[in-house]
Amino acid sequence: MRTLALSLGLALLCLLHAEAAATGPDRNEIAGKWYVVALASNTEFFLREKGKMKMAMARISFLGEDELKVSYAVPRPGGCRKWETTFKKTSDDGEVYYSEEAKKKVEVLDTDYKSYAVIFATRMKDGKTLHMIRLYSRSREVSPEAVAIFRKLAREQNYTDEMITILPSQGECGQALCSEPPGWLSPKG
Repeated sequence: MRTLALSLGLALLCLLHAEAAATGPDRNEIAGKWYVVALASNTEFFLREKGKMKMAMARISFLGEDELKVSYAVPRPGGCRKWETTFKKTSDDGEVYYSEEAKKKVEVLDTDYKSYAVIFATRMKDGKTLHMIRLYSRSREVSPEAVAIFRKLAREQNYTDEMITILPSQGECGQALCSEPPGWLSPKG
């Protein structure tokens, strides 16, 4: 669960990647609330714990031209873990962001910015490189088309069906977000 939680931020930051345009999308299209609705990984921890995981939530906000702040809410036994991480842009085209404290890098595999994003995240931990693909959605219910895209991209990265999970919805972290500043729950907040 910790690997999932720590790598949520960088994955969300990569939502700045423009599909094929020379300029990125409007920040209002990216900022706001996202749900992590599906995961694919081959790490031991993920394979052992995936049945216990639930949907996580995150909010993206901008801190100037080259920094993003990502606020997280991750369901855990006995409550909801919340924290914030700031990420810095590392490339001119806006595709790569890096968090020094977590040593994470992300790549957008596919997105429409309005309803879903498929993110490939790499994280260095204890001398090992960990990989995970995530499906982000603006709502708890993700379209079958987005799930199909996620599954296809996960298989292209050599993940089997046993390494892919669709996360069940959660309510406890949704309630925890109500204590956030105004605009937290709005799609463009």
